[in-house]
Amino acid sequence: MSQTLPSGSLSGKTALVTGSSRGIGADTVRYFAEAGANVVINFRNKAPRAEKLATQLRELGVEALVVGADLTDPASVQAMFDEVERTFGGLDILVLNASGGMESGMAEDYALLLNRDAQVNVLETALPLLKADARVVFVTSHQAHFIRTTPTMPEYEPVALSKRAGEDALRDKIPALEERGIGFTVVSGDMIEGTITATLLERANPGAIAARRDDAGKLYNVSEFAAEVARAAVDPVPADNTRLVGDTDSFGGE
Repeated sequence: MSQTLPSGSLSGKTALVTGSSRGIGADTVRYFAEAGANVVINFRNKAPRAEKLATQLRELGVEALVVGADLTDPASVQAMFDEVERTFGGLDILVLNASGGMESGMAEDYALLLNRDAQVNVLETALPLLKADARVVFVTSHQAHFIRTTPTMPEYEPVALSKRAGEDALRDKIPALEERGIGFTVVSGDMIEGTITATLLERANPGAIAARRDDAGKLYNVSEFAAEVARAAVDPVPADNTRLVGDTDSFGGE
């Protein structure tokens, strides 16, 4: 992984990334640590992997707090932020990366519970800790961001609709966030090679990834997309609060 943020540019800052024991979340939190930020690694059920990542990041000279939390459980979310407050006192960056809905054996409303309700609750619970110039980033996909105008694969549609509902609910909070000086950016990416979602989609619809790659010309990998997420937390907030990553030619407007 090449460094994406200037060394030391986040010294003295604290960043929390949900779902950061693996994949995009883990690479995003690593970029923050490489830039000097103290980090909070959140996981649902991968404690050993989260602890291993924390050990690696501490070697960079930053503090790394590992906190398990079920984001669909408000009490668990509150406990996570209580621990963050005890350890760091506040937060400068909050990345809402964790999502799901394609897992087997979950209740019918799980996608909406995780991708909309939990996202809003995490933000609202974090608010007392977010500093006056803090930044919030919501991570989504083109397949969800453009779902109103561009159909997606049937296997992914419930997830896409729930993630768009979450994006809309979070966007409703922008005026209140701006009043407090907090910036909010949605980062939407095309299909990302190597993610759990891409793997599940490929399993349900063999050839889907190759077809999308051919259509787009290029698909970002996990570390490339994570670099865009990390930069979104420090770059100026776009006028429409949206950072589009990857090809959008085959998607209609929002």
